[in-house]
Amino acid sequence: MENVKILATVGMSGSGKSVVVDYLTEKGYPKVYFGGMIYKEMEKRGIIRTEDGESEKKFREEIREKEGKDWVVRQVIAETKDLIAAGQKRIILDGVYSWTEYKTLKHEFPKCLTFIAIVVDKKLRYDRVAKRPDRAFDAAAIRERDRSEIENLEKGGPIAAADYYILNNGTVDEMKSRLDEILKEIEFE
Repeated sequence: MENVKILATVGMSGSGKSVVVDYLTEKGYPKVYFGGMIYKEMEKRGIIRTEDGESEKKFREEIREKEGKDWVVRQVIAETKDLIAAGQKRIILDGVYSWTEYKTLKHEFPKCLTFIAIVVDKKLRYDRVAKRPDRAFDAAAIRERDRSEIENLEKGGPIAAADYYILNNGTVDEMKSRLDEILKEIEFE
């Protein structure tokens, strides 16, 4: 995996991960989407995704319980290795959820993986989530999602252990500027 660089994003719901990933994919970098592994498997099993996200949350927790906390990351690793085998040298991992996923990725890609945590003040994050055109949540729903991701998925660990942070309390352009600084520093581009 010489000269391969993998950038993994982590952050709570509404932090701006999708904006970061969209910016990077617009630059031509392929992404591997953690949530996509869940969606693909739900579709395979005939499980309908509900608008409130409850079916996804339930399935995400159940599959990790039945198949192991590393089920999603095993799928992500396989897809990432396929991209590398196809000649990709720069890859984005969209949305690490758990401490298990963090540790597994660090073990699998020890020299080429960089974690970026996107963080935002909670009140601002809640306001942004409430105003999203798709997958909007009210304050009670986002608090419950936060609790579930922290307690059931151990999402705090990857955020705390990230290599770089983007504080996303400002504009999208400010966030992109900070991301560009990180990309330059890690020689991603």
